[in-house]
This record gives sequence, structure tokens and C-alpha cells, in this order.
Amino acid sequence: MPAVTFLPSNAVIEAESGETILDAARRAGLSVEVPCGGKGICKKCIVQVISGDIVREDNPLMDKSMLDDGYAMACRTLIPNTSDVRVRLLSDVENEHGVFSEQSEDMASIDSAILPSKDDLEPMVKLLSITPVVPIAGDGLSDYDRLLNAFSEALVEITNADPLHPEIKIDLPIRLLRSLPELIRSSPSLNVAYFVDGAKIRVIDIQPILFDAENTAIPRLGIALDIGTTTVAMRLVDLATGNILAFKTDYNGQIACGLDVISRINYASKPERLEELRTKILATINELIESLCQEADASPAFIYDMTIAANTTMVHLFMGIPPEYIRLDPYVPTVYDVPFYTAADLGINICPDAVVLIAPSVGSYVGGDITAGLLCTSLAHDSEDIYLFLDIGTNGELILGNNEFLMGCACSAGPAFEGGGITQGMRASTGAIEHVDVDKNTGEATYNVIGGKKPKGICGSGMISLVSNLIRTGWIDFAGQLERDRPSASIEINGRSASYIIEPKEDIRVVVSESDIQNIIRAKAAIFSACYLLLKNIGMGFADLKGMVIAGGFGRYLDFDDAATIGLLPKLKADQVHFLGNTSVSGAHFALVSARHRRLLNETAKRITYIDLSTDLGYMDEYSAALFLPHTDASLFN
Repeated sequence: MPAVTFLPSNAVIEAESGETILDAARRAGLSVEVPCGGKGICKKCIVQVISGDIVREDNPLMDKSMLDDGYAMACRTLIPNTSDVRVRLLSDVENEHGVFSEQSEDMASIDSAILPSKDDLEPMVKLLSITPVVPIAGDGLSDYDRLLNAFSEALVEITNADPLHPEIKIDLPIRLLRSLPELIRSSPSLNVAYFVDGAKIRVIDIQPILFDAENTAIPRLGIALDIGTTTVAMRLVDLATGNILAFKTDYNGQIACGLDVISRINYASKPERLEELRTKILATINELIESLCQEADASPAFIYDMTIAANTTMVHLFMGIPPEYIRLDPYVPTVYDVPFYTAADLGINICPDAVVLIAPSVGSYVGGDITAGLLCTSLAHDSEDIYLFLDIGTNGELILGNNEFLMGCACSAGPAFEGGGITQGMRASTGAIEHVDVDKNTGEATYNVIGGKKPKGICGSGMISLVSNLIRTGWIDFAGQLERDRPSASIEINGRSASYIIEPKEDIRVVVSESDIQNIIRAKAAIFSACYLLLKNIGMGFADLKGMVIAGGFGRYLDFDDAATIGLLPKLKADQVHFLGNTSVSGAHFALVSARHRRLLNETAKRITYIDLSTDLGYMDEYSAALFLPHTDASLFN
């Protein structure tokens, strides 16, 4: 078998017969970005073949000059069994550092309106100190019997309940049963962490009480987690107080395998790639846990409860479940409401028997991130006012309703808002242009860059800012075509197409094509038409709404005027639009520390009527009408 050497790391691996450069790089543990999921349509996985034989698939994205210089698309280039190959990787995905909504050193970055209050505090995991009786010869009691008796007596004492039935059985994990002989003889008293769900009691951990220590109690910690398609947000919580001990957001390790859910579903078509995706997100989660525990000087062994909110596809990929049927007619996933699992079952590096709740989904594209997010709004509570809840990302998920009804749907916005599908698009990380002003007279741009460094590309908010200001200054028409009659040094015309030059200097040149602008128009059209149709289906319009709740990390920093100018969101009054940020992780936080909210989470999911827009004949009509700036019906934005 030929050896493949990857530069600049000098990693070497033997290629398998008929293997692509991408697959070989993956097996070598190297990261190659494939936002399209390996379909050969994004041109982001380009590598340079320094030496050796390769077999390229024909692809119109690769011109002759690139081929002559040895460039190839890793996902569409095979390594034949003929000679050793040397390949230079060009992707810089590992070195991008993002800017996230929850990344400051204090709690000021988290909206207190979507944090649990002291009145909400009712954790499912409780702690009880017990003193089992000393073994006596001939008493006929096993260690398990003495544990059960002591636990039952202590539970009755603190709850003032009737004595538990003598035949009651505690659900004791095998790990703890195996360690019980040493535990019960190591100390006269024990701390028992246990999980209560209705009439069910499950012991999670047992620790000896060390009376020579200053504090005999053991910490009760929990994790609230949002697994987003692009980012993963995590909070380490003290279950006794509900307080956040540490929090962090990082990129989902799967983004190198596809920017949106469809790309990842496509990428997961092979068992080994499905396992790769599962491993990547698990690594992201466990690295975040380790980081938060170090920051809070806490031990992962005392994390006894975990609540996860994620969209339906992310749940499947996290659990290693083939996701392909989510996108195939009749669009039925393997699971909506995930059964009971422990941390050990799922490979999470916390207390092995910690309970893991995964928020229920209600449709193929309306998942637990939305049902959890509703806990932060009046839609999950007793409110008569009608609101539209919208989570903007690579997908747009919507919930409309009040205390009488809830309707939900989703649309595929694509990766444009995350910088995907844009020639020089990138995530909102260091070097990304995030805001662009356009001079009305010259058409020239001034811009802001994340991190204040030289620009490397433009992110989604930068694209929305650019397009909206091109509209305001008259340098673009309603169809997204750049001005050709007025001369501007910033507009470059090449035959029938044109491009807008944000930064002309050759070493940092950033250019946006009309094709890039069309991708933003298609993304905004998908979001707006879904909102409009959901209201239209029940005989309502935007004027009938009490307000609109915008969720998601992208939504938190979205300029509402810019969004309305391009036709992404309707023109509502400022006090009608509420930006709540990451409601998914906040909803997970509510469910983590409050038994009432955990019940409400399941009840709310059952109340939602899911509408599949792919089967709604009117959706394409509304979508087509929205493929203009701002819309064919401009009165919607007056």
C-alpha cells in the first residue's frame, strides 16, 4: 500500500485501496474542512499534491491552472495503489477562534431573564446522609439490606412520609454494588446521591463521610448543554443553589465534516464516518467538561445530572444513530423522546451513573433545542398573548402560539448565515469582517473586523450588514444585482457578473460576488417565508402578534434594522422584538435544576403540532416571492 505523507505535520499513513485523500487524512487524525459534507461542491477541502499519483474526479470548480499546480479536492481525489504520495493540507479550521455570546469572565453576559430563580430550585438529584447498622452475626442482613434500610429510614425522616414498603428496592447500579462492601465498612456514615423521578429512586453515587474533613457534604454538580450544529454551549451548575460555576462555548468538532445538518447526514452515510461524527462531538463535550471543572476547581466525578438540548440530527449523531431517514420521505427519525441513559452509556466523562436527560424533539427538524428554549418564554407558560419564537441558524426553527395552541415548523436556511456558501465566507472568528458601511456617493466600503486584525473573510452578520447598506445607498437593486451604470472602484464587472470589493489590497483582498449575495437572499427568503406561511395557515399576519422572540447565538447579535432591510424579518416595533440569545442552553439549565420545568418540558413538547413545510404546496410560492430585496410585497417592511 502506498504511504501518504501530510504536510506540514509530516503525519504518515498507509492508504487503503480506492481511498480518498480526505478519508486518509481523517484516519491520520488530521482535520480537513468539508462544509458541504464531502459532496465536492464547496471547494473548501482543496489540498496541494506535492508528489505521487492521484486520480481526480472531473469537477468544474477546479480550473486548469489549479490542476497544473497540483491542487485537488480532497473529497473527490483517490489515491491509487501505485506510488507514495505527499500532500500539503491548506485548511486552517483548527486555528479559528470564535466569538461567542457567553464568553466573558462574569455573569453579565447571560441574560438574567432566562436564568432559573431561587423559586424554581428543585433539583432531581438529592443528597442524603445515612448510617447503616453495624453487621451482627446471625441478623440475616446483607450489605445491600442494611443500605436499603438506612436509606429508607432517612428518607422517611426528612419527608415525613409514611414508612416505605419493606419490599421496596433501590435501583443500585452494578458499579456501586461491586464497591458496596468496602464503602459500607470504610465509614460508619455515608453520603448517598440519588435521583428521584416520581416513584422511582436511583442511586447515583455513594461516598464515605470523612469526619476529619472541614465539610462532610459532597458537592452536587450538574451540566446544562446545548449541542448546536455550529457551536456547543455548556454550563457547570451547583445543583444545591442553581448557580452557574463556569460556562463556555466552543465550536462543534463536527463542523469540519459539514456546516449544516444535511451535509452531516450525507457525510454520515458510511458507518465509519458516522462513528467519526459521534467521536468528534463527544470529544468537544468532554473537553468542555474538563475545562469547566478546572476553572471551577471541581471534580467531574461529582457531576450527577446532565441535561442536553439539541436538534434532532445532532441527537442522532451524538448517539451514533444513523440519521439518513430524517431527510428521506416520510422523514421519520429513529427517536423523538430519548429513553433513559447514563453518562457511561453515552461516553461522557462525569460520574458514570449520572442521569442524562435529552430534551424531546417534535419533528425531524424541530428538536430538543427548541422545546428546551420554549421554557425561557411565555409560550411554555400560561400566557394568552400570541408570540412567534424563531431560532436562526443553519436551520430556522419556528414556534407560534400561546397557552391554547402551539404550532411548529422548520426551514433549511443553509450555511450562509454561518459563512458557508460564500466565496470568502467564514465563521464569526478572528479575522472575519462583521460589519460593513457603504459610502452613498463612491460605493466604497469601511468595515470592522473581529479581533481588530487583518481581514481573512466575511461572516454571516457581515454579509447581512453589507447587503443592507448596499440597498440603503442604492448600489444594489431589488434582485441583488450590483449597480453597473454608476462607476465605482468597489464594483468589479466581469462579463455578465459583478463583484463588490470590500478590501482591495492584494495581500488582504476581500471580495463578495453577486452569487454570494444570492446565497444570502436565498437564506433570508427561507426564514421569512416560513414565518409568513406559518401565520398565514391559521389566518394571521405579523400585525396579530404580541411580539417576536429571536433565539440563537446568531440572533442575539443580529441588527434588526439590517435584517428588516434585506427582508429577513418583518418590520415590527422595537419593543415587540425580544433577543434572548441561547435559549437552548438556558432551557437545559431550567430542566436541570427544576423538576417542575422538567415536567413542563415534556408537556410542552407534546402540545406542539409539527408542520412539515416540504409537503406544503404553498411554501415554494412564498419562498419565490421572498427572493427579492426585501420582498415582492414591499408593504410587509414599511
